[in-house]
Amino acid sequence: MRKVLMLLLLAAAPALVMPAAATAATAKPTEQEQLLIKKKADAKKAAEAKKAADAKKAAEAKKAKEKQAAEARKLREKKAADARKAADKKAAEAKKLADKKAAEAKKREERIAEAKERAKKAQGSTSSVQRAACGNFIKCLLGKPRTGVQRAAASAAPRDVATGEDIDWSDATKYAPGSLIVQTKERTLYLVTGEGQARRYKVGVGREGFQWSGTSTIVSKAEWPTWRPPQEMIKREAAKGHMLPDEMAGGPENPLGARALYIGGKIYRIHGTNAPESIGGAVSSGCIRMMNTDVIELYDRVKVGAKVYVYQ
Repeated sequence: MRKVLMLLLLAAAPALVMPAAATAATAKPTEQEQLLIKKKADAKKAAEAKKAADAKKAAEAKKAKEKQAAEARKLREKKAADARKAADKKAAEAKKLADKKAAEAKKREERIAEAKERAKKAQGSTSSVQRAACGNFIKCLLGKPRTGVQRAAASAAPRDVATGEDIDWSDATKYAPGSLIVQTKERTLYLVTGEGQARRYKVGVGREGFQWSGTSTIVSKAEWPTWRPPQEMIKREAAKGHMLPDEMAGGPENPLGARALYIGGKIYRIHGTNAPESIGGAVSSGCIRMMNTDVIELYDRVKVGAKVYVYQ
């Protein structure tokens, strides 16, 4: 009996051992399975890393786009601010220029009114002796007035019109702003006002034999200047039988007119006139004549030291 039991136990032993071995085999993966598991883990890790990198890249791209948009917005705002500032500056400059022109126009009107008032007063205060001596300075100069005339008698206020006009002038680029250029043949004076810009006036110039050319400067200016004829002129006119005064006080009938700009190194001047009909002609003894309205305007715009160029 004991032997039988032992035999049965021995026969059942392989069956008892086999499940345990199978379980052990199942619990431990093979090398191929381990490689597969590792590949899956690596793939998952790589996918997660790529996802993180893509998310980071997208965030950086979004940040860069937002920064670019902010910079573009800032640039637009700056351009708009600069444009407003430029427009405001331009408007302010335009207003300043308009105010300046209006002030100059008002000043010219006041000067002209002043000249007319002086003429009116001079006409009323002229003595009968002076009127008898010489009724008009042009007659004194060209006719045969009586001896001892020291002051031209007043007559009606001379006719006077403005001839100044702003023009585009290519030659203006050759000269500094503020320069005066006299073209004798054209009977024209130019005041350079800017690059390629000038103000043009009609003038009277020296008659034949008294025309000249050269370069100088304005050395002084005078309002209602006193006229002191050069000795050469006094002698020349005396030889013709025309008596000239040694001196004539400023006034509407003074041949120098309302203003005078004295040219350095010369006996000549740029001045007004008591004979507006002479403007545009070659009638003077070398001086440059202008309408009183024009010379008043020029006087206010030209500084002492301005260059003067005279061409025949």
